[in-house]
Amino acid sequence: MTVQREPLGSDATIGILGGGQLGRMLALAAARLGFKCHVLCPDPHSPAFDVVRRVTEADYADMAALDRFANDVDVVTYEFENVPAETATFLSARKPVLPDPKVLATTQDRLIEKEFVQGLGIGTANFAAVDSPQGLTAALDRIGEPAVLKTRRFGYDGKGQTMIRNGGDPVALFNDLGGQAQILEAFVPFEREISVVAARSAQGQIESFDVIENTHQDHILKTSRVPAAVTPAVASEARRIAAAIAEAFGYVGALAVEMFVVRDGASYGLLVNEIAPRVHNSGHWTLDGASVSQFEQHIRAVAGWPLARPVRRGRIEMTNLLGDDVNEVSRWLELPDTAVHLYGKTAVRPGRKMGHVTRVLGDAAS
Repeated sequence: MTVQREPLGSDATIGILGGGQLGRMLALAAARLGFKCHVLCPDPHSPAFDVVRRVTEADYADMAALDRFANDVDVVTYEFENVPAETATFLSARKPVLPDPKVLATTQDRLIEKEFVQGLGIGTANFAAVDSPQGLTAALDRIGEPAVLKTRRFGYDGKGQTMIRNGGDPVALFNDLGGQAQILEAFVPFEREISVVAARSAQGQIESFDVIENTHQDHILKTSRVPAAVTPAVASEARRIAAAIAEAFGYVGALAVEMFVVRDGASYGLLVNEIAPRVHNSGHWTLDGASVSQFEQHIRAVAGWPLARPVRRGRIEMTNLLGDDVNEVSRWLELPDTAVHLYGKTAVRPGRKMGHVTRVLGDAAS
């Protein structure tokens, strides 16, 4: 079971797997449209627990808890892509799970994801599968250096990867990433990193937000600026790529496609880096900088409602509050045209996303 036959009534209950800040913002968007939300997450300190009607604090493998959860909701969605396959399969036999769990099978594995993207005729960095130290040696001979070695599964915010610049012991490199299945990717000398957040409805309607330019700090997103400093042709191609991926998946909900802008002679090209089958950190600017947010678009899609056509409200800059940045929130509160979003997390750790700030700078044409 994947798609409900009729649009949900505004009194329906949406189930969300995952209780982090993305789940929190999804629930707030759902409440604005009249929906109730039920969040399932094993973490008792989940930020989303504070803003929803009902919570289930349980492991994703707790089938009894999952069964109770399914009986209380009308549709299930998720805030992160590493939902266990068994969880998604169990729930999809009981209630619609959107996006379809089949999308997870592709995006949870970096190798399968890259092969999927290339199968659509869309460029990526050169890559090779690595299943052993000997396989790493062969992959390096083929891909060359510099290169990035990554685990195939469960990596985010720079975790589960290492840069290879000057050779090294293949056995040590392979084992440092846990000795699990890996992928070697050629390092891309990009000019800038961009992303596109798009949403697709069950009826095939696709709406994309403006192209976002991203900068990172220690592999974690720090700042997103909209519109990206790219040519109209590059922006159009980036949106086309995101729409093509959503269409190929038969996707329902919001997704983000991260891309590298690379120089190709006198022109520019795009290479897809990753697909995030969910709402995305780089799309947080839409809460204050667009006529509809990525979170509302996602809720509309999974509820079977029509999508809105997003209109950007100005030149936007979104800054993540990482770790101790949250202690300086007062300076942001004093600035005009600035919105502060705190996620309700109590433990401050280096690199932890504690909140974000969005500034609307100038009109939409600037």
